[in-house]
Amino acid sequence: MRKALLGAALSMAAALLLSSPAMAQTPQAKPQQTQAKSPWKYYPTDVAPGDGGPAPKRDLSGTWNGPGSSPAVPRGGGAERPQFTPLAQKMMEDRKPVGKFGPGATNDPGSKYCDPIGFPQNITTEGRALSIATMPNRVVILYQFGQVWREVWTDGRALPTNVGGDDKDSLDPTFEGYSVGHWEDDYNFVVDTTGLDERTWSDRNGTPHTPSTIVHERWTRVDHNNMKLTVTIEDPKLYVKPYSLGTLNYKWNPNQKMNEWFCVPSETMKYVSEQAEPAGSFPDAPAARYGGGEAGGGAASQGNAGGGRGGRGGRAAQ
Repeated sequence: MRKALLGAALSMAAALLLSSPAMAQTPQAKPQQTQAKSPWKYYPTDVAPGDGGPAPKRDLSGTWNGPGSSPAVPRGGGAERPQFTPLAQKMMEDRKPVGKFGPGATNDPGSKYCDPIGFPQNITTEGRALSIATMPNRVVILYQFGQVWREVWTDGRALPTNVGGDDKDSLDPTFEGYSVGHWEDDYNFVVDTTGLDERTWSDRNGTPHTPSTIVHERWTRVDHNNMKLTVTIEDPKLYVKPYSLGTLNYKWNPNQKMNEWFCVPSETMKYVSEQAEPAGSFPDAPAARYGGGEAGGGAASQGNAGGGRGGRGGRAAQ
């Protein structure tokens, strides 16, 4: 019996010894390879880590993810509630913002009809990705939402003062306004804009403006991968004092790609007629929210829940 047990033990030991080299030669499972990112695809959560080193001097050029386009970008803050003059209070009586009245009862031209939201809402309300390019006599800002652009002239010209008048030399107001800018120092680019079309609202709550309203921007290149924007509005006709729309954060986009993000009129009209208007107005008015980009993906999520604002760009959240 002992011999049988001893023989079995020796046989098992031999089998283990013989199997060890084989086990050592068995190829180990390779770690899963990370799929290469397409240079054609926009990745809203893809932001460069860290600070990326010092900021280049007098240069904002590149593509940046904003707080409305990526959860990887922290939202800003510091927005103030405007103090209205009697004229502005009168104008506000006719405004029905989507946040208070709902998409079925709003008269916000952007949410209701897909009209251009213009400046500064393209930055503050949408707050999506943007690209900045520097030219010899201007800085061009390209916006993801609507794929529109602004020209900020840096050739020393003065901000126009005759906009929206009746004389032949008066400039016509525009959705993006007339902008001039200059470098205050190596890392702060200051922009003044006026001549805004009165059909647009200054924010999602319906705050009005006139063609003579002036919007002040301060773009600060913190380092290579981080940028901040502070927006302030002044107009003695409408506001008791200048007020801030807050500070927004931007992060460097590694593959420098943006996707389409349009407000599609046919989709908006279909949604409004088939869903929003039959649903009616909101029964309760939530508290107004000012500045810092939109919570929950911008006005697209509230004003056009049926997909009108976004269109093919609705894939951005993927």
